[in-house]
Amino acid sequence: MKKILISLMAIFLTSSLFGAKVTFLKTSIAEEGFQMYIAADAVKKLGYDVEITNDVSYEVAYQTIAQNAKNKDAYIMAAAWVPLHDEKIKGAGGSEKIAVIGAYIRNCAQGYLIDKKTADKYNIKYINDLKDPKIAKLFDSNGDGKADLSGCDAGWGCEKVIEYQLDAYKLRDTITHNQGQYASIITDTIARYKSGKPILYYTWTPYWVSGKLVPGKDTVFLQVTHSAHPVTKSTKLPNGADYGFNVNTQKFAANASLLKEHKDIAKLLEIMKLDVNDVSGENMLMAQGQNKEADIKRHAQMWLKSNADKINSWVAEAKKAK
Repeated sequence: MKKILISLMAIFLTSSLFGAKVTFLKTSIAEEGFQMYIAADAVKKLGYDVEITNDVSYEVAYQTIAQNAKNKDAYIMAAAWVPLHDEKIKGAGGSEKIAVIGAYIRNCAQGYLIDKKTADKYNIKYINDLKDPKIAKLFDSNGDGKADLSGCDAGWGCEKVIEYQLDAYKLRDTITHNQGQYASIITDTIARYKSGKPILYYTWTPYWVSGKLVPGKDTVFLQVTHSAHPVTKSTKLPNGADYGFNVNTQKFAANASLLKEHKDIAKLLEIMKLDVNDVSGENMLMAQGQNKEADIKRHAQMWLKSNADKINSWVAEAKKAK
C-alpha cells in the first residue's frame, strides 16, 4: 500500500509540474513531418504529454498559435521559415502573440533552376534573360510560346515572391507560373528533363528534388539582375551572387506565453539543431516510396537513435532552465 501511495504521489507531482498540454501543429507539407516528429519526441523527453494535430496550412498554424498567445498550454510549429514567413507572422499578431525561437534548420535555399544543357548552349544566367521571347520559348511545354515555370503552391509564401518578381522583372508576357500540387508538377518536370527537353522550375532545400536534379550537374540556379522581393530589401549573398530569394532558417513558432510558462521547452527549441542535409536525405527516402506516415515516423526514430547523445545533452541543458 505504501508503494502504491508513493507511486500515486509521484504521478500527481509530475502532472502538477508538467500538467500543461503541448500541441505540435503538423504542417500540410509532408516533407516537414520528419523535423516535427524529432522535436516532438525531444519535448516528450522533458516529461510533457505531446499531441500532434492533423495537417494544417501555415496560416491556420500561425492563427492557432496567436489565438493561444496567453494560454498556459504550449502550441508549437517546427517550420517557421524566416524571413519568408515574416509577413505571415506579423499578420497573425507578431511577437506579442508568436514567439519565434532558435535556428533549427539553417541554409534553406530557394530559387529558379533550368537544365544545364540549355543554360550552357544559350548562355542563360539570369531569370531576367527569359524576358526575351526566343529564350522563353525554349521552356514552352504547352505550345503557347511562353516559358512554363513549375512554381510554388498557393499559401506557402514562395508563390508571393514569384508573382512579385514576374511583375518586377516584366516577365508576365513570357513566363507562365504553373501552380497546383507541387509534387505532381515537379514529377512531370523531371520526366520532361529525362526525355531531353528544357525545364524551368522553382525549388528549395531541404527537399528531395535537388537529389534528382543535381544543381551544377543536371541543372543550374539562375540569378537575378537585381533584388526584387516583397518582404526583404535585398536577397544578395555576401559573395555578391543574387538568386532572388533569401537563404532561410527554419525556426520554431510558439505561443508567446511559452517563453514564461515553459522555459525548459523554450530552451530546448533554442538549442536544437538539425542538419539540412539530414532533412534532404529523409525527403529523398520519401520520394523513393517511403512516404507513408509510418515511414516518416520511423525515419525520425532512426535519427533520434543515431543522435541519442546529442538529444540527451539538449534535454539535460533544457531541464536546467525550468
